[in-house]
Amino acid sequence: STSSFIFSLKNWTRLCRRSPAGPTSSQTVSATLSSHIPSLPHTLLHLTPPLPQVLGWRLAAAVAWSVLLLPVCTAAFVLLSGVQPLRPLRWLSDSFDDLCTSHVIFCILLMSVVILVISVFNAEFYAVVPSIPCSRLALIGKIIHPQQVIHSVAHAVMGMLVAWCAAVMTKGRFQFLAVPCTISESLDDTVPQMCLNEYHLFFLLSGAFMGYCYSLLYLINNMNYLPFPIIQQYKYLRFRRSLPLLIKHSCVESLYSVRNFCVAYYFFGYIPKMWISTTMDLRIDSKLHPLDTLSGLLDLSLFYHAWLCGVFLLVTWYIAWLFFKIYATETHRFPVQPTFAEETDQCLPKILNSNPPLIIKFLALQDLMLLSQYSPVRRQEVFSLSQPGGHPHNWTAISRECLSLLTDLTQRLIAQQEAAAANGRAKQQVGEMKVSPATPVSFQSPKQMETAMSSLVKSSSMPLKASPGSDIGSPFSSPALNCKAGILDLSSPWHGKVQSPLIVRRGPKLWTSGSDVDANRDLLLSVARVGSEAVQPSFIYTWLQNKQEQIKNFLSRRVLIMYFFSKHPEASIQAVFSDAQMHIWALEGLSHLVAASFTEDQFGVVQTTLPAILNTLLTLQEVVDRHFKLPHVSSKPPRSSGSLVDTSYKTLRFALRASLKTALYRITTVFGEHLK
Repeated sequence: STSSFIFSLKNWTRLCRRSPAGPTSSQTVSATLSSHIPSLPHTLLHLTPPLPQVLGWRLAAAVAWSVLLLPVCTAAFVLLSGVQPLRPLRWLSDSFDDLCTSHVIFCILLMSVVILVISVFNAEFYAVVPSIPCSRLALIGKIIHPQQVIHSVAHAVMGMLVAWCAAVMTKGRFQFLAVPCTISESLDDTVPQMCLNEYHLFFLLSGAFMGYCYSLLYLINNMNYLPFPIIQQYKYLRFRRSLPLLIKHSCVESLYSVRNFCVAYYFFGYIPKMWISTTMDLRIDSKLHPLDTLSGLLDLSLFYHAWLCGVFLLVTWYIAWLFFKIYATETHRFPVQPTFAEETDQCLPKILNSNPPLIIKFLALQDLMLLSQYSPVRRQEVFSLSQPGGHPHNWTAISRECLSLLTDLTQRLIAQQEAAAANGRAKQQVGEMKVSPATPVSFQSPKQMETAMSSLVKSSSMPLKASPGSDIGSPFSSPALNCKAGILDLSSPWHGKVQSPLIVRRGPKLWTSGSDVDANRDLLLSVARVGSEAVQPSFIYTWLQNKQEQIKNFLSRRVLIMYFFSKHPEASIQAVFSDAQMHIWALEGLSHLVAASFTEDQFGVVQTTLPAILNTLLTLQEVVDRHFKLPHVSSKPPRSSGSLVDTSYKTLRFALRASLKTALYRITTVFGEHLK
């Protein structure tokens, strides 16, 4: 193997000497190395690590930093749980001694396993596109989904383990579940027994309750959503900026969770207490006040330690969540052109035109945006031609994917606008289909007959919208409108072939003779017969439509049902733009590349697709402008809450509108006079 390796190096050196620019092509070098070095590890031929390996290393780094910060959080918890403000020196010495004990070290190791499990759940449930339920019923469906149930049960168990570690490190009356007690069976005889320590049970149940609340809020607040930062910063700066918000959020959330748990324990606390005492054969000490009473829950020491346990749980879990979010959204540099043939699948054009995981697609588009703004060398690789052949494969692949994304968004917005317009016409069309019973035609006057016929003609031509006051089929209606409605006026000069250019359109008749009335009556009867045969639906269809309308009207008057089934307009709009971050990066990357091509594109590869790019951007601009004119669509973005929970997905449509206008101005400013 050593001789073959030396032989391959000589061949590579000889290959480099043939041309002053080095190897003739990357494929030749890769083929030479792979053919003459069978024993060389395959990873040495990959200068860029595979994408799943990149994500794996990011998760491993997030878990490592979370575990490294766990002793710091544990030290802070031990210090605050044994607070003695009147004797600070003894307080510090006792806390330091407790940190060196075996049970604290064991608790740190156990909580490291908990952090690992929490990080695995973060990696399994993350999403780069938020899931926005449009109604309360959809939110309930997400909560009771089997995956979410598993997530909640696992976090409840993990919360109970963290609460057990907190109770052991707190010591005192919270340390053990079973404590010795004396039960007096007679006046002179006392028997030592093991009794249930309700304080320890309270800690365990509060930890399970907080773990379930964390899982529930994790779903409701879309905390599995990974927002990519607009401004690129170092990981340390991002963590330091989020740490105060994390601690504040944990303190407030723990306070509300303890309050809610106290209320739940007051009503249902006797159930787990009696079950545990019966299962483990533990007595209940009657000398102590039970905690499921007002006097037992008003213990300030119990409330403080339960709140501190919740803060400790939430801080450690949120730190793991924050590190995963920081590492997962870190930028990744994709090669534009492969160095070796094995790296073709990891190049930026190949990634964009394939179907990788969404996070890989987002990282690729983010890299495209950064490439187009800050890397002239990589832009030249995008504008370069393939050898041999001279085809702009890189630019074609990148521009095609960006235009495809923007076209898909345009079609989605058009479909949403058509659905919103059709929703307002649905009831009107159903109302027009209903024909009220009328008197027999033979007993109607000419005026009544004309009115009835106009309603029949309207029902037979629902797509036609006449202006208010127009009477289709009457002598005063325009011939063009009657023609669209399917009514032919045989006495009109516009019927049939025009025989003379001197024909002048007649005005409306102000009176009619008896023959005219008879002729009109015969014509209206024939049209009524044809319209009734063509338009009148079957009895079953009419009965089903009436029943459906009755059920809808009945349910719409029930407040409780509409509370769960009614769709929130703002949530529906947010769901349409939930993945708009991809389109924002596609807009910015495409527009910057087009603007840079004015001076950097030596072969003019961008000029061939410039009309299609401008057409796509202008069409999207028109559709976006129409979207913001729809009812229930806010024209101003909401204020940022400034909390730990990210709500940037609610303002993506405003960022998209701004990026679209900026992209158009960027291109027209550079190409200004050449676009005329």
